[in-house]
Amino acid sequence: QVNVVESGGGLAQAGGSLRLSCAASGRIFSTLVMGWFRQAPGREREFVAAISWRGDQTNYAESVKGRFTISRDNTENTAALQMNSLKPEDTALYYCAAKKTSAVSRTRSTDYDYWGQGTQVTVSS
Repeated sequence: QVNVVESGGGLAQAGGSLRLSCAASGRIFSTLVMGWFRQAPGREREFVAAISWRGDQTNYAESVKGRFTISRDNTENTAALQMNSLKPEDTALYYCAAKKTSAVSRTRSTDYDYWGQGTQVTVSS
């Protein structure tokens, strides 16, 4: 079992930055693909970014490419999402997730095995 906990959400102005962190328990963390998803009110949960277990492969949604950066530290069992040039449409509940299968290219939420409770990000215009 892997427990996932997000932190770092909050309020930012358009054009600003926020950094989300994800802490995961369990000795298998270094073998998991880590991902970030988000869900805005009235909308489906959508893929944001993913990183391979070694950190050498990443995948981003088109809407965040060039603005968001995903990273991980296997020595600390943590992952992070650096969000720059934030836009009001980035407002959502952000979830950290982990999966045992290796492909970062698979972006369905159903591919992920472990989920955090979410952290709110609100971007004002």
